Amino acid sequence: MKRIAIIGAGPAGLAAAYQLSKNVDNEVHVFESTNAPGGMCKSIRLWDTTVDIGPHRFFSYDTRVNNLWLEVVGKDYKMVNRLTRIFYRNRFFFYPIQAFDALRKVGLLTAAQCLFSYLKQKISPVEQDGSFETWVTSRFGTKLYEMFFKTYSEKLWGVKCTELDSDFAAQRIKKLSLSEVVLGALKVKKNEHKTLVDKFAYPLEGTGMVYRRMADFVESRSGKLYYDAPVRKVVVEKGKVTGLVLEKNDEVIHFDEVISTMPFTDLLSRMSDLPENIRQLLKTLVYRNTVMVYLKVENSNLFEDNWLYVHSSDLQMGRVTNFRNWIPELYGDRTHTILALEYWCYDEDEFWSLTDEEYIRLAEKEIRKAELVGNSPITAGYVYKIHRSYPTYHRGYKDNLKPLEDYVDGICGLQCIGRYGAFKYNNQDHSLLMGMLAAENINNKAGHNLWDVNTDYDSYQESSLITETGLERKP
Repeated sequence: MKRIAIIGAGPAGLAAAYQLSKNVDNEVHVFESTNAPGGMCKSIRLWDTTVDIGPHRFFSYDTRVNNLWLEVVGKDYKMVNRLTRIFYRNRFFFYPIQAFDALRKVGLLTAAQCLFSYLKQKISPVEQDGSFETWVTSRFGTKLYEMFFKTYSEKLWGVKCTELDSDFAAQRIKKLSLSEVVLGALKVKKNEHKTLVDKFAYPLEGTGMVYRRMADFVESRSGKLYYDAPVRKVVVEKGKVTGLVLEKNDEVIHFDEVISTMPFTDLLSRMSDLPENIRQLLKTLVYRNTVMVYLKVENSNLFEDNWLYVHSSDLQMGRVTNFRNWIPELYGDRTHTILALEYWCYDEDEFWSLTDEEYIRLAEKEIRKAELVGNSPITAGYVYKIHRSYPTYHRGYKDNLKPLEDYVDGICGLQCIGRYGAFKYNNQDHSLLMGMLAAENINNKAGHNLWDVNTDYDSYQESSLITETGLERKP
């Protein structure tokens, strides 16, 4: 019997636990610092309505991930028609950008400036310096970059786009460019950019349903889940994992293997005898925090988007989710709408220390200013804070991260996965795949390099999509 500890019951950790629990030779123990499974993908009940911790759209072309999702969810899902737009200067622009929609709405003069700056880039491209700014500018031109990328990105990351690494754009925007969008609109070229998918599968009881079911399966196979059980440190002796220590006591619990989804910086900084160069490199890695402010609005028909990206510089909020526009099962016969407004900050920012009442007052003020709820009464508010929700891609971060990855690879029996654990801006499907591959490394000694997930993620063994009727293979 192999004793395996998994730190964290989010998508990555539970995907690993789920797969490992299928093997009777594994004794699986999952340690979760909060009181419920799901991590950032949990669902909560508010005002007799189910909501997620922000918008969680599950989508993948990877057949392995889709099969796992369907195995857990079964037929308990519906397809959601996706509508996500950019809110800029009190106007709605399609996201991803649709060239004619954007140019029509900004006015003739601004449209001409956008096209001129784009053509200028084609003739004399900006020199690439590894920043988000030069990466996006080269593909859209300076004017469109400033309108539709700069403000939102600086809200999210809290740093200038000149200091944000181009890797963020490469992961999130990939090869989309203005010419690709125009050709797609003209039907000259079929646009298959990943973010343009207009439907996605969504569980009937919210995203958290997936991870509650995974947790139940693990326990049904004699696995153990420990809630409110934060891990203090992983114990390493002579280059091999031997166990871990919980926050609540000093006892070492012995394990043969550890899969960690706890923040990468915490995992390493708490190890004994850490080399000084590794400790210094850890200081360069920074996480961003999220503050979710939920508002109960007494109106069932506000705006039609699943969520909005708020690019207006006079508003602090960065994204607004409308849970009324997902599936009816979330709200039943309730007539109100729950909106979730997202704000981002760092630990040292004064914003992180505001009271719940101050957050709610700010959210009410901004949603009114944006004119997104009209005169509808706002009758309640709720605050949910997420510490270290995003790894920040400062320019050149990969040069500092690589030696840390190599150091972890030198520890036998330790694998780091997930958004927190691998310091990667994962989507849900990336984290699920990481968990699956980590389990294969233990079960089959597969030798998967987990750091590669969400690096070149368009290379699929087999492509498919989840549709209303199940899995549809792509040629």
